Amino acid sequence: MSVSLQADRLYERVKSVILPAEWSEFAGDIDVILALKRERNAVILAHNYQTPEIFHGVADIVGDSLALAREAMKTDADVIVLAGVHFMAETAKLLNPGRTVLIPDLRAGCSLAASITAADVRLLRERWPGVPIVTYVNSSAAVKAESDICCTSGNARRIVESLGVPKVIMLPDEYLAKNIAAETGVEIITWAGHCEVHERFAASDVRQLRAGHPGIVVLAHPECPPEVVAEADFAGSTAAMADYVTRERPARVVLMTECSMSDNIAALNPDLEFVRPCNLCPHMKRITLSKIRRALETMQHEVTIDPAIAVAARQSVERMLAI
Repeated sequence: MSVSLQADRLYERVKSVILPAEWSEFAGDIDVILALKRERNAVILAHNYQTPEIFHGVADIVGDSLALAREAMKTDADVIVLAGVHFMAETAKLLNPGRTVLIPDLRAGCSLAASITAADVRLLRERWPGVPIVTYVNSSAAVKAESDICCTSGNARRIVESLGVPKVIMLPDEYLAKNIAAETGVEIITWAGHCEVHERFAASDVRQLRAGHPGIVVLAHPECPPEVVAEADFAGSTAAMADYVTRERPARVVLMTECSMSDNIAALNPDLEFVRPCNLCPHMKRITLSKIRRALETMQHEVTIDPAIAVAARQSVERMLAI
């Protein structure tokens, strides 16, 4: 099959969310990326917040941060291109130290990861000696290295409960920590870090959506404020939200998360109505098809981690994956 025929078939996946004229603008980059992947023995990992032409068009592995961390361990590719933000690329490198990991734009950061440093974690450990530190994967490798174990939004409750202690420190997302505390009864010391996308949602938004769209099912990400989670019909990670839609098939649904997530699920469920309160992540949107193409053409930008930091950070991630 020629590359052009592959691109034609790929459009069938996204025709409900991308217009033909838009796809024609993407097709050239898609053709080249598909060829470069074969030439470089490369795979593209794409987070759920990537736009549909990336998520459905060129990605080999898609999902939330936990899924990408797991699948990155299984790949036998020489090159991993991370279509997501920098901490995800670092995690892929931690688990695949012998492979080249590229991020198409070095500015693709994260407000949560930027909210805390390794020095901050050391000070917290001094203040609360003996209290386990659970660190959300939305953090730098240096912060992971100072932690006891990592978690994602999908497994945070399981990780906290697995420690069997009455008190933990959970970093850096304050809202995720408060939502998990409400579920577990474990006392959780929080850090005032927030996702700049999810913190903008309010409980009043949920009530307005219900008033304007009778019968709508509201799904919320646990990085949202606790009052938003309390108003929602279901709260869970991006993977859990996608599974909910596939399993329950609500006729009308809204996802209180980054709005490309809705586009990607809608492409797979064109018969369902998705209401989109569109909060975009500016960092995720720095990743484009043209930048992915350039990354594969030039083999930039390579992600590297100080070996001393990598050993300790890898242990925190591996402890999570083991649970």
